[in-house]
Amino acid sequence: MSNASAPIVLVDGSSYLFRAFHALPPLANSEGMQTGAIKGVVSMLRKLITDYAESEIVVVFDAKGPTFRNEMFPDYKANRPPMPEELREQIEPIHQTIEAMGLPLLCVSGVEADDVIGTLAEQASQQNIPCVVSTGDKDMAQLVTEHVTLINTMKNEVLDIAGVEKKYGFGPDKMIDYLALMGDKVDNIPGVPGVGEKTALALIQGLGGLDDIYSRLDEVATLTFRGAKTMAAKLETHKEMAYLSYELATIKLDVELDVQLTELKKGEADEAALKQLFERFQFRTWLREMAGEESAPGKAAKPAAKKAVTASLDAPVLVEPAEVEYQLVTTLDELDEIVTLVSQTKQLAYVPVLAKAHYMTPQWIGLALACKAGKAWYIPFVDNEQPALAATDVFEKLAPLWQQHAIVKTGYDIKADHHWFRSLGWKPARLAHDVQVMAFVYDSTLKRDKSLSNHYSHLSLDNLFIAYLEKSPKTVDDFLGKAGKRQLSASQVTAESIGPWWAERADLLLRLGGWLQQGLEIRGLARVYEEIERPLSRVLACIEGNGVVLDTDYIHSLSSDFKARLAAIEQQAHELAGIEFNLDSPKQLAEILFTKMELPVLSKTASGAPSTNEEVLTDLAKDHELPQLILQSRHLRKLVGTYTDPLPTLVLPAEGSNDLRLHTTYNQTGAQTGRLSSNDPNLQNIPIRTKEGRSIRKAFVAPEGYSVVAADYSQIELRIMTHLSQDANLITAFKEGKDIHRATAAEVMGVDETSVTDEQRRSAKAINFGLIYGMSAFGLAKQLNISRTEAKQYVDAYFERYPGVRRYMDETRAEAAETGYVETIFGRRLYLPAIQSSNQIARKGAERTAINAPMQGTAADIIKMAMVDVQNWLAGSGLRARMIMQVHDELVFEVHDDDKQELIEGIRFRMQHCANLDVPLVVDIGEGASWDEAH
Repeated sequence: MSNASAPIVLVDGSSYLFRAFHALPPLANSEGMQTGAIKGVVSMLRKLITDYAESEIVVVFDAKGPTFRNEMFPDYKANRPPMPEELREQIEPIHQTIEAMGLPLLCVSGVEADDVIGTLAEQASQQNIPCVVSTGDKDMAQLVTEHVTLINTMKNEVLDIAGVEKKYGFGPDKMIDYLALMGDKVDNIPGVPGVGEKTALALIQGLGGLDDIYSRLDEVATLTFRGAKTMAAKLETHKEMAYLSYELATIKLDVELDVQLTELKKGEADEAALKQLFERFQFRTWLREMAGEESAPGKAAKPAAKKAVTASLDAPVLVEPAEVEYQLVTTLDELDEIVTLVSQTKQLAYVPVLAKAHYMTPQWIGLALACKAGKAWYIPFVDNEQPALAATDVFEKLAPLWQQHAIVKTGYDIKADHHWFRSLGWKPARLAHDVQVMAFVYDSTLKRDKSLSNHYSHLSLDNLFIAYLEKSPKTVDDFLGKAGKRQLSASQVTAESIGPWWAERADLLLRLGGWLQQGLEIRGLARVYEEIERPLSRVLACIEGNGVVLDTDYIHSLSSDFKARLAAIEQQAHELAGIEFNLDSPKQLAEILFTKMELPVLSKTASGAPSTNEEVLTDLAKDHELPQLILQSRHLRKLVGTYTDPLPTLVLPAEGSNDLRLHTTYNQTGAQTGRLSSNDPNLQNIPIRTKEGRSIRKAFVAPEGYSVVAADYSQIELRIMTHLSQDANLITAFKEGKDIHRATAAEVMGVDETSVTDEQRRSAKAINFGLIYGMSAFGLAKQLNISRTEAKQYVDAYFERYPGVRRYMDETRAEAAETGYVETIFGRRLYLPAIQSSNQIARKGAERTAINAPMQGTAADIIKMAMVDVQNWLAGSGLRARMIMQVHDELVFEVHDDDKQELIEGIRFRMQHCANLDVPLVVDIGEGASWDEAH
């Protein structure tokens, strides 16, 4: 029953609809009916019913057809693309479900949902009835009064009058003025050209609302925002548009309704109708709930069969503690309680709090721990208010917890943790849950929540808490300020103020580890995590710790050489142009190339200016010298800025020698397909197709008495494609050890293999690799500089000779469209949110990804398994050798010259036999004094 003193809740159903559609992965029942938005909207409403159990809840949707605003301004919302058909078809089922839930549902023609909500909110204010508007739309802030508040359930945000003032810098009464000035691109409200968020805010704070601004135009120039001197003229010129925008942005408060606010009452749910709908949509968890069944925590469901479902219908269980207790630890005696409780619960989640420093030299600020949901501690090692515990004393007391195999450890980015484990001399046991890697395996395509800034990755703890635990706790920005140079260090904030937040993170980390463990089991992905990714983190940490010797004298000389060449190129470019100009300025370059030299404009930027991108310059460089010089300049400048200048600044002294070693950071969760990436430096992007790029590899050297050994998988993705496609001709070619590009050229071009020219082999290579990446005949024609007709003949001939490849591609596209994901040979899954999109470009892109991802992902799986196998062998081999780099399909080692041959034989055997494909894996191995010589 509702409570007379409880607020009435008005739900912006249209806002819910679009948020659910865009925030969640696609979902379909076994008949192919789209159900993702239905599930999302109903989930949000169910939560609202729980949160506001004593309130009346009214759901309002936009009605079909134009509104009075379209009559006022025909271009209103004209920029909006048509609603995707896969969303449109879910609207009626959503309405049916809401009515079956017993909730009042309103759709009023001629106006928008905002206007209906505004009218009901106005009635609430007039009758002194507390009212809550549930929406994600900032326009609704104009409705806030002492009786009306907004809630955004996605961000866990509540806005009353003070909240609006704090968030926007002005009160609810100025929101319409704000929208009128800056406009709204989404709704195509024009606003005043040249007025953005900052300018609109400055005008309102300096002068007031729209009427005030226009009555005080002579004062605009005295304001301090950028462009204030010329703004009065712009405002005067566009006055009519500003007031039109004001009208468009104003929510109506007097819509004629067939029902009054007090008449809108929640009815009894129609259980039979709900059951029928849930069966149709295949919402099994809710069906079990209606049947009185409970999902036991920790009890994993069987992996879902691979059918028309893009996300698991059986979600993991959220653990909510009965009470929460976060404790600040300031004495060593309090650590005894931690040891006792952790030993009892057999669970330990930990969050290291470290200063920003290189991972080889960790600098401690504190440590957060949790042992069960709701019970966590923060132990400060630095506190600017009172004496703190010494890290060495704390770790001495807590060390046994990490050594016990019976205790399940949960961390975030355990690869990074291995470095401080090493500095403490620890060899921890049962590092079971790395939530960053688990979340990556669970869904590498997860999007970042819009409430978080770009500084937070999609796999950040903050985003994972929102996405999977439905929690939106404070972020580090709330305590230390926004990311950047001015952000404080965690050591500059008192432990008393920030300690509970760190403890909360450890608590939520523990719960997230349990949630993801269930999720991986449900989706059948536990093996990928347990057998590939989890053991890999230790190996990557080992490689990072080993580092690679850098010849800094050589790299300094290379940098000087590149800079001298850049100066010479600049002078030559100026002479060719007949004028001095900035080679790095696209605008000046475009003026020289297309106006002064009258070269053809091949492409334009989004703003309509002639493009000077690399593709354009490459085309122009075929016939003109200046574009050639610009390309050379850009290439050299990138090498200097990215590698030759920064590399010497990144080295650290090697322990026990005079060598300087470079320690890159490997990102285990960098690419959606599972590929590794690296940064500081980015080893994967060192160019090898140019002499200058290859010369950088000469700086990566072996210590005296040692050699560099590089082992590279040969054509691994083509071999994987052959295995996946089961094409008989390709399998035979690989098994017979043929040059696959030469064999392809012979097949496609109808010549004997012995007669294949180098040019024909290059063309066949482009076809082989182009098809892997979904290249069309048009793309192939452009790459080979041949006609589209000839390119199509090549592609048709290829598929005729290798029919298994065509079959694999067709079947993969169809299966991806049905299930919403593709898998590698070893079960890694990549979701494809756009595979059923009505946008043809997005869908085609997803189809290309569907074909390529199993190959790239399988290649990533294979080299990861090889790394684990090789490292395990090396650790017990007694060889004076270590793995120092991983780049694409290549592993790089340094080895004592006396052990070189044994290492080469060992790594070749293990890399070739770490996976069992229907074609042999081939590993090319080279050695030398530097990486360049070995590769």
